Amino acid sequence: MPPVEVKIGQKGTAEPPRQFRASWHLRANAVVVAWLALSAVVVLAQPQLPAPRWLVVHVFLLGAVSSAILIWSEHFAAALLRVPTPDQRWSMARLGGLNAGAVAVLAGLAVGPWQAAAAGAAAVVAVVVWHAVALARMVRRALPGRFGHVIGWYAAAAGALAVGGTLGGLMAADVWHGAGHERLHAAHAQVNLLGWVALTVLGTLFTLWPTVLRTRMSDRTRRCSRLALRLTVPGLAVAVTGLLLGQRWVAVAGLAGYAAGVAVAVVPLADAARRRRPHTGAAWTVAAGAAWFAVVLAADVARVASGPAAEPSTALDPLLPLLLAGFAGQVLLGSLMHLLPAVLGGGPVRFKEHAALLERGWPYRLAAANLGVPLLALPVPEPLALLGWALVLGALAAFVVLALAALWRARHPAGGRGAHPGPAAAGAVLGCLLTAAAVAVAMSGTSAPAQVDVRPGARQTVEVTLSGMRIRPAVITAARRTVLTLRVTNADAQRHDLRLATGEQTPLLGRGQTAVLTLAPLGEAVDGWCTVAGHRAAGMTMRIEPSAPAAAAPAGQGHAGHQTAAAPSAQGHAGHQAAATPPASGQGTAPLDVMAPMSPGWKPYDPVLPPAPSGTEHRVEIRAKETDMEVAPGVRQRVWTFGGTVPGPVLRGKVGDVFVVTFVNDGTMGHGIDFHAGALAPDQPMRTIQPGERLTYRFRAERAGAWLYHCSTMPMSQHIANGMYGAVVIDPPGLPAVDREFVLVQGEVYLGQPDDPARAARIRESRPDGWAFNGTAAGYDHAPIKVKTGERARVWVVAAGPGTGTAFHVVGGQFDTVYKEGAYLLRRGHPGGGKDGSGGGKDGPGGSQVLDLAPAQGGFVELVFPEAGHYPFVDHAMPRAEAGAHGVFEVSAP
Repeated sequence: MPPVEVKIGQKGTAEPPRQFRASWHLRANAVVVAWLALSAVVVLAQPQLPAPRWLVVHVFLLGAVSSAILIWSEHFAAALLRVPTPDQRWSMARLGGLNAGAVAVLAGLAVGPWQAAAAGAAAVVAVVVWHAVALARMVRRALPGRFGHVIGWYAAAAGALAVGGTLGGLMAADVWHGAGHERLHAAHAQVNLLGWVALTVLGTLFTLWPTVLRTRMSDRTRRCSRLALRLTVPGLAVAVTGLLLGQRWVAVAGLAGYAAGVAVAVVPLADAARRRRPHTGAAWTVAAGAAWFAVVLAADVARVASGPAAEPSTALDPLLPLLLAGFAGQVLLGSLMHLLPAVLGGGPVRFKEHAALLERGWPYRLAAANLGVPLLALPVPEPLALLGWALVLGALAAFVVLALAALWRARHPAGGRGAHPGPAAAGAVLGCLLTAAAVAVAMSGTSAPAQVDVRPGARQTVEVTLSGMRIRPAVITAARRTVLTLRVTNADAQRHDLRLATGEQTPLLGRGQTAVLTLAPLGEAVDGWCTVAGHRAAGMTMRIEPSAPAAAAPAGQGHAGHQTAAAPSAQGHAGHQAAATPPASGQGTAPLDVMAPMSPGWKPYDPVLPPAPSGTEHRVEIRAKETDMEVAPGVRQRVWTFGGTVPGPVLRGKVGDVFVVTFVNDGTMGHGIDFHAGALAPDQPMRTIQPGERLTYRFRAERAGAWLYHCSTMPMSQHIANGMYGAVVIDPPGLPAVDREFVLVQGEVYLGQPDDPARAARIRESRPDGWAFNGTAAGYDHAPIKVKTGERARVWVVAAGPGTGTAFHVVGGQFDTVYKEGAYLLRRGHPGGGKDGSGGGKDGPGGSQVLDLAPAQGGFVELVFPEAGHYPFVDHAMPRAEAGAHGVFEVSAP
């Protein structure tokens, strides 16, 4: 006895139940058809949409397919278990919750915020768990029967989506970066597609397939179903665990177990096909979908098995056209072709009319879809890819038109025969869709080249474009030790960024915004990608590859192959010319573009120095942590910090004060801390502590001055150059109050990853890429320090090094007080009151132009700005000023 014929669409003859069921399915399946139509629209509008490839996948799978699963798995469960139909109000509530969650996920990841996507994922998981509970209640109410085994597949599928949705929420929250994010994505894709979608399909086919063929069910169905479920579910669990842990062969073993379960499940389906071959459009469409699933599963196992040993590839990504259009799409369409006529009601006559309408032209639609699918999956020329889109979208559009006509007939039975669109209307809709497809594909190209080859030995700026979920150029080749500068521009409506495996990263860029990344000399291949959730998986990747080494270094190259001549000038952001100043002596990279704008959301280090706190004991906590920071305009990289900033927090007190510092290592390597403001044996308080450890550093400030503190772990030059430094200000006795007090810590900027040998060599040889006050080169050019005329300003300055000091100067200003290393060199109001009784100030003729500090020295200067205007402050070693040791006092009238 064909199981789905048991009371599905044929139950009773009374009109009211048929109308009720038809009304519910009209509303529910109209949602599915709407998602299908939206899927076609999203495909056509890809160039104008944020995250277009990701949207296509999730509009179809999360919208159309998941809605259909929710509707039909409940319908089949009630029919097979022979229990009363669930209260349709709750069914509609679940369907509404699923669709609300899907919309939140789509909107949150496409346009933000990510919290909306995470909340949407949680809502989807909650609805599916609720759905599984509803199915379990049906099982408890039902009498033992032949078909209860199918419900186990639906429950397993719901569990898979709960896992997949949770992983999706974690991806939206971007809790892991780099390889961790890729593992999440791989597991998310596998558990959703092979679990939620495929397990539901397999469980349904045990009963649906014989019904579609109009033959009896195989005697082996129940036994094979239970065995297959015992293989597929653990196999999928093992595969997902292997992907999350980055264990390739564990994932392969799990997928092999899953494939074995699928092979067992196919046995009773093959029995039914042998008894009666497919003979309807629904049967052939479902069969084609099942065939594509077998291809996808075999290719999936092969791709995971051949991926990197430590990082299993996201094997399903290249197979998405086969999964979406080949498998999921055709199984969904074939099932709807068979089921819709049965549930829309209207009696035998209407049943035949609906069936004939939905199967109209099915051989052509089937041929078009299955010719188009491989053209979408294979690397074919663009005209063939366009043909693939036209064929697949044409088949989908034709079904949508026919399904809408069937739904209209069921809703308006009186005018049914003439109410549906005729061939002319359907042709017009299909023509519009194909025309739009041609336009969309034609517009999807970009003028940016797919590959750029940098001439050997050159120091070159490469223009990189982010658009249409692609990074152009996708491949950059250059000779080893070439220094590359990537000028990254977002030409898309969606916000994007670019992160390189070596650690360099742009901020999130809006449409038209640009950032600059300067790389360390090229060694091995470097991968790059957009870190926005889902974008890397959608194809936003690039690769920088070393070409064959040059025969000889060109003239003008310096140490270790670094060119020392001035780099060719490059056009900067918003019309600014990139700085063409030669690097400082021995410097190994092209000069920073300090004229470029800061990234959106950048905030300067607050230079305002508060007064010393009251009390004689000061307790502070300083945590060593690693963070991404903008070290120059548009240049972000990973730095090591005290307290998450460069420099670390400024400590202030008076002579005799005691500082109790709790130092906590939240980093990934050993760090220590050394306060020059205290005198004590370094053995214990300055020892290196490992990640997760803490120590208490207690010192008494016995002498006044501007003191450096820094990481005490060897090699100290590396830790200081990576950002681990700060200042302690101990007020001299009798220090008078002033109107404004600021602190500026000058440090060196080294671009690239901390573990890059070439970068470490530049640090040892004191060849910085730039210099910075308070952590960001030229930061106070973009956020000037504000003062008013007539106000007395005191500027504390500390030279952090590690290899160079500073000659601090204010352009247009003169210092009447200079304090350096614990003594006044010049003191206002004390004629002859300098360190040795000489000097000047307000009552004498003397003044100062520079506070000169060697590495680790500190002091302060005082001045009054005579009139409104902009007063640059610089390290008067001009190459250092031109490479970032530069800022501005913005002086206004009171």
